[in-house]
Amino acid sequence: MPMNQLTVLVTDDDQDIRDGIEIYLKNEGYNVLKAENGLQALEILSENEVHLIILDIMMPKLDGIQATFKIREERNIPIIMLSAKAEDTDKIHGLSIGADDYITKPFHPLELIARVKSQLRRYTQLGTYDGNGSNKKIEVNGLSIDTEAKEVRLHGEIVKLTPIEYKITELLLTNAGRVFSIHEIYERVWQEEAYNAENVVAVLIRKIREKIEADPKNPRYLKVVWGIGYKIEK
Repeated sequence: MPMNQLTVLVTDDDQDIRDGIEIYLKNEGYNVLKAENGLQALEILSENEVHLIILDIMMPKLDGIQATFKIREERNIPIIMLSAKAEDTDKIHGLSIGADDYITKPFHPLELIARVKSQLRRYTQLGTYDGNGSNKKIEVNGLSIDTEAKEVRLHGEIVKLTPIEYKITELLLTNAGRVFSIHEIYERVWQEEAYNAENVVAVLIRKIREKIEADPKNPRYLKVVWGIGYKIEK
C-alpha cells in the first residue's frame, strides 16, 4: 500500500502536540487527521478510513483508555498511546486493553515516527518469520492462520486480535513446536531491544489465551515452557 494512502489520526488535547506531530507525519508523506479528545476521535473514525491512531491517555470528555475500549469493539487498527506517566504499570495497562505501543512524554518526534512506521509496516504488509512466508495458511488442531488475509481462526470462526496480538500469534503459530523466549518474542514482534519485556509479553500472552483457549488456565494451544518461554503446541 503506497504511503500516501495511509492516514494517521492524532488525538491529544494539547494543540501544540497535535500540530507538532502533524508536521513530522506529513513530512513522511502520511495523511493526518486530528482530534482533541476521545469523542472527537471516534467521530472521525466513523467517517474516515484511518490506518493508525496516536492516542493520548489523559484527555477531557473521553480519555484514551475508554476510547481504546470503544475502538477495539469494532476495529483492529494499530493504536500508539501517549502518556506523561513513565511507570511500567501504565504501559502494561495500555497494552492489556488493546494498545499496540506506548510512548512517554516528552518524546523525540523521530522516535514516534519510527514507531508509527513500524506499526504500519506490520499492519499493511505480510509479516513473515524464519522464511515461512510461503506458508500462507497454517493449521494446528483447529487453530489456523492465513498470513495473507491476516486472519486467525479457531474451528473456522475468526478470532478478533489486535495487531500486536496477531503478530505474536503469527510468530508462534508459523513456528509451531518451537519455543521462543520472552526476549525473542519481544524483539521479533516489536523489532527493538527487549527491556523490561517480561510483564508486557505475559499480559499479551494472557490476552491471546483468553481469545483462543476454551480454558485459558489450562491451555491447549499456547503453552508455557517454564524457565524458557512460550510455544504453540504442534
